Amino acid sequence: MVTSTRKVGISSEDSLKSMSQTHLSREAFERLSQELEQLTTVGRTQIAQAIEAARNLGDLSENGDYHAAKDEQGRMEGRIRQLQAMLDGANIVEDGGPEDEVRPGSIVSLRYEGDDEVEQYLLGSLEERREGVDIVSTSSPLGLALLQGARKGDTVSYETPAGATVRVELVDVSR
Repeated sequence: MVTSTRKVGISSEDSLKSMSQTHLSREAFERLSQELEQLTTVGRTQIAQAIEAARNLGDLSENGDYHAAKDEQGRMEGRIRQLQAMLDGANIVEDGGPEDEVRPGSIVSLRYEGDDEVEQYLLGSLEERREGVDIVSTSSPLGLALLQGARKGDTVSYETPAGATVRVELVDVSR
């Protein structure tokens, strides 16, 4: 087995560009698009009806139903803005390419230098989360280093925000 070492230098401009883009599977993109559609149609209608019904109860200053409906409206509008921004900047990851090469959406098994334990991570967005697997953002130092063409068997180096250099062995890659 050939071991290669990759060190990634990321400029702040590259880091900001990477942070504004969300990598999503086609499945997650469709699920989030449906959620956005539901919130902007049915959700907004239901909240408007709840606010109107609460207004009809009288004094708004002491109307708990009104305040609860307005709070819910605020949470829903926040989620709508979050989904719109995420979907507008989404990079949809399609299957393809070498099976052993890391891509957004890959599940990577890593062994940190000096540690015998293998840890598993999903490389992607929180919206891609799966049961039992922690997430590493594609815009994190580790995520950026892995996305530089890392393959099963490679040793990848990256620099932490504190300036320390960390080396990890890529034990396995799966989709």
